[in-house]
Amino acid sequence: MDENNTENHTELNIEEEVIDTQQIIKKVRKSRKIKTGRKNQKVLRKLFRFFMTIFLIFSLVYFSKMPQWYLPKNAYTTVHNDTILILNNKIVKPYRVLAFLKLHKVPEVPIYLMKTSDIERDIKKLAPIKDVYIRRYAFPARLQIIIKERVPVISIATDEKSPLIGAYTEDGIFIGHDFMPLSPDLKTVKVLSQNKNISKWDIEKIREIQQIASSVAFYSNERVEYIDLRNPNDVFVKITGFNVRIGKIDSKVYERIKRLSSILPKIKSQQAKIKYVDVGWEKVNYLKLK
Repeated sequence: MDENNTENHTELNIEEEVIDTQQIIKKVRKSRKIKTGRKNQKVLRKLFRFFMTIFLIFSLVYFSKMPQWYLPKNAYTTVHNDTILILNNKIVKPYRVLAFLKLHKVPEVPIYLMKTSDIERDIKKLAPIKDVYIRRYAFPARLQIIIKERVPVISIATDEKSPLIGAYTEDGIFIGHDFMPLSPDLKTVKVLSQNKNISKWDIEKIREIQQIASSVAFYSNERVEYIDLRNPNDVFVKITGFNVRIGKIDSKVYERIKRLSSILPKIKSQQAKIKYVDVGWEKVNYLKLK
């Protein structure tokens, strides 16, 4: 019995070994196929990446050479075009900005490589301009010139009917006749003066004129139309309806102006035609009739 059992056991082991060998062969073949497939996939991926890289390089080169990246050669030759847009300019006319652009050559490089610092520096030479910033856009290539102008506070004329000959800004910069007339949106204190040195007023004088106009408007409750400085020793302020003589601008001029709040209501109640109210004397008021 023991011998028979031993023989049977041996036969079973032989059969099991044969079965295991077949499975191993199948696994090896399957593993080879997987490895071969993976190698093929790697090759395909490398080829795909290579061709995609070539395609992207050619696309970028073509894209960078497109005309929409470049300013037209005549970009700086005319005011009215879609290439140059000037914003926030109420004092400086577009053709004056264009005059500075003409000093420069239209760049032959794409708009994103264009340098604008030189153009900005030149445009800032115009007296009314406080700062300037240039933005660049593509498709189509164009420039947006954003201007920050100084704020005029005083405008100057030689008499009531003459056009303006200049203006001063809040920071004391003189704007000459070339930039006149000013836009109606810009509210200034109009001053009549025949002084030949009007372009050399200092900031203290400008602020003093502003203060006088503000004081007269406050105490008279009327709009100041202009200040007549043609005779510095005999100054008049024109308000709605008539003139106010304030005399010489000295340390007591504001005390004299304060009287307007008490005397004007009485004057306005009268039917007489008034030429001017005189507060230029110390503690004495005069009324000049037409």
